[in-house]
Amino acid sequence: MKKAFITGITGQDGSYLAESLLEKGYKVYGLTRRTSTQNFDRIKTIIHNPNLELISGDLIDQHSLTFAFQDIQPDEIYNLAAQSFVKASWEQPVLTGEFTAIGVTRVLEAMRLACPKAKFYQASSSEMFGKVREVPQNENTPFYPRSPYGVAKVYGHWITVNYRESYDMFAVSGILFNHESPRRGLEFVTRKISNAVARIKLGKQEFIELGNLDSKRDWGYAKDYVEAMWAMLQQEQADDYVISTGETHSVREFLEIACKAAGLGDYEKYYKHNKKYDRPAEVDLLIGNPEKAMKSLNWKPTINFEELVTLMVQQDLEFESKNAN
Repeated sequence: MKKAFITGITGQDGSYLAESLLEKGYKVYGLTRRTSTQNFDRIKTIIHNPNLELISGDLIDQHSLTFAFQDIQPDEIYNLAAQSFVKASWEQPVLTGEFTAIGVTRVLEAMRLACPKAKFYQASSSEMFGKVREVPQNENTPFYPRSPYGVAKVYGHWITVNYRESYDMFAVSGILFNHESPRRGLEFVTRKISNAVARIKLGKQEFIELGNLDSKRDWGYAKDYVEAMWAMLQQEQADDYVISTGETHSVREFLEIACKAAGLGDYEKYYKHNKKYDRPAEVDLLIGNPEKAMKSLNWKPTINFEELVTLMVQQDLEFESKNAN
């Protein structure tokens, strides 16, 4: 039985990846931070699976990682944990650097010392491209991050490359463009929209406050993207891949389709602009070129943009129908 270790297992990507690996016959270990209240909501359907084991540790505690790897000897390590909310990275830039940048080094160093033959996946991000130098963006497009989060992800990406080349470790980075699902946190604009239109439809709120509607992103389905992560670690040679749909859509389009899916009609009746949601340095356009991943990994998205938005709205209508508040 193959053993996989996932940091960030209680997050959107970590929960989908854990489910997928369990279905593939893996023993899965998930790193969780010890807090006064644990949120296992995203992994509630697998929490009692005998092949899932949660390990207490932290990306800012080197020893917890090293000891865990020594004990488990995982075959695959997926580093998905990070401070991943761009807006929060402006409010907590140092903390973002500790988790999202230096945290990657701690995981790699623990692997180098305890299980150097394991295969390592680093969750890189399209936010590294920021003020884009070319359209669409591929594996060779220069980075120009526009937020502390983007800067931290660039560090995580390059330290992964450095460990691969310096220590002959199997270490890859997946440069994932925006990927969403009903498990996305409510602070992210996509889930904020899907949840708000559901609440408006059910009479729980009157309008939705958002920032810049003209920002464009390449949005895919998180459940598809975790399959690409796994595929990268099944290759003979370690390499980096852009994972995206190759299409770009504006926040305005997301809102329009969400309102349509909820049966609300014209989005302008429900939208209010709030400057506090505008970024200090905006990323205007992200669109990836997934050609390399499609060819080398035999990977492709399973649902399109409109289907993704509709899925999220339907799930939030169901969620809010059961939720009294």
